[in-house]
Amino acid sequence: MNSRSCKVWTMAAAVVVTGSMFLAGCASKSDPISQAAKSDAAKGLPAPGLEQTRAIAEEGFIYGLPLVMNYAVMNEFAVDTRSTQFKAPFNQLRNEHRVATPADTAVITPNSDTPYSTLWADLRAEPLVVTVPAVSAKRYFSVQLIDGNTYNFGYIGSRATGNAPGNYLVAGPGWKGETPPGIKKVFNSTTPFALALIRTQLFDPADMPNVEKVQAGYKIQPLSAFLHRAPPPAAPKIDFVPATTAGIKANFFEYLSAALQYVPPSAADQEIRAKLASIGVGPGRTFEFKDLSIEHKGAVLLGMKAGDEKVDKFLSGGMKKINGWSVGAFFGDQAFYNGDWLMRAGAAKGGLYGNDAVEAMYPYTRTDGSGQTLDTSKHSYTLTFPAGKLPPVNAFWSVTMYDGKSQLLIKNPINRYLINSPMLSAMKKNADGSLTLYIQKDSPGKAKEANWLPAPDDTVYLVMRLYWPKSTPPSILPAGAGSWQPPPLVAAK
Repeated sequence: MNSRSCKVWTMAAAVVVTGSMFLAGCASKSDPISQAAKSDAAKGLPAPGLEQTRAIAEEGFIYGLPLVMNYAVMNEFAVDTRSTQFKAPFNQLRNEHRVATPADTAVITPNSDTPYSTLWADLRAEPLVVTVPAVSAKRYFSVQLIDGNTYNFGYIGSRATGNAPGNYLVAGPGWKGETPPGIKKVFNSTTPFALALIRTQLFDPADMPNVEKVQAGYKIQPLSAFLHRAPPPAAPKIDFVPATTAGIKANFFEYLSAALQYVPPSAADQEIRAKLASIGVGPGRTFEFKDLSIEHKGAVLLGMKAGDEKVDKFLSGGMKKINGWSVGAFFGDQAFYNGDWLMRAGAAKGGLYGNDAVEAMYPYTRTDGSGQTLDTSKHSYTLTFPAGKLPPVNAFWSVTMYDGKSQLLIKNPINRYLINSPMLSAMKKNADGSLTLYIQKDSPGKAKEANWLPAPDDTVYLVMRLYWPKSTPPSILPAGAGSWQPPPLVAAK
């Protein structure tokens, strides 16, 4: 969260809490926290006090942030056909014949390296079969499987399964069948709704027709169709609670109640879900912030603010700092997180739907090598890779520019949002063989423009992507302790 929104949140909470001293006892009859307390009292359970409510809101914010962000994206991508971010209905693949631009706002820190193919899977009735074509060994591709918990529960592609064609099964949490004939591997989602993000490497703008040919080979079908059998009964239609990424803060616990409807409980989250239920948040519940008493509004706002600050603290200090870059690994499957909700929340806020470290590493920074905030309204910066020390990858690398506040791509006069390794042939190296990138709002001049990453007249957020990082030295792996390190950004004198 940026400093301005922190101040607004703090002021709002302070006003509400101050007002509660004068308006205590004026709770609405529909106050969800009061209603939950009555229900618990009937069962002989104690009602949470204001401080306990604040603590639950804080813990619930950290636990629920990835679930809420994912639920909002699912709504925008697969449910709300009027959304500017709508891709396709459930179980239909949408191939994008372009890379992300500033118009793409549903997901923060979007990847603009690879055209995406997107599938939101509804696995309630039966599993889906994902078919991939033969892909040239020179072209990287990956199918990242993400469930409603934001766990990466499987990979298909260059690194994980190779570039040969194949059929793979994606099943929901209730499926117990045997591996069908013709299926190379089965992947199990912890939730009935899951997301498949397919990245197909683009070498340059002229390469797009070749990418489209690869995308045309991706196929999604129900297991019954793959086996040429009659389909099972269709799953019942759902009237999803509407949600948008822009509305997350104002409707956080309403969205969380809706998201939890489609996230089966696990041993790891039983305790926090019970706490959330005690304040009226959970599957089948309707949590309306406007219906809260002024005391409860204050407690919830303060709890959310404290939770958000903890997430920001994790993002700023939970990773290893190397030359101003934060380097670490915080995306993975259920076993990887092992109930560490803070790390999971930090991963979502840092860049929703990131890859496992072995698939991609994401050094990121808001500061230069001396620790000063990157502000291209005041400074121009350089990023120099010494000779022979470009990011070590099996696939490709990039450096992407984002707005420092929204973490979205930024409009610029040459429509260049990143610099990546496929662009190297057009770039100019220094006399000693090193490569310098110019990160600034104004052109560094025609002679250097191929190496220019346009920046806004404001603060910036930079993300480096290393796809399929090398596992042997020099390598960025293990995360934070590898033999290769990202070089510092240097402010021009």
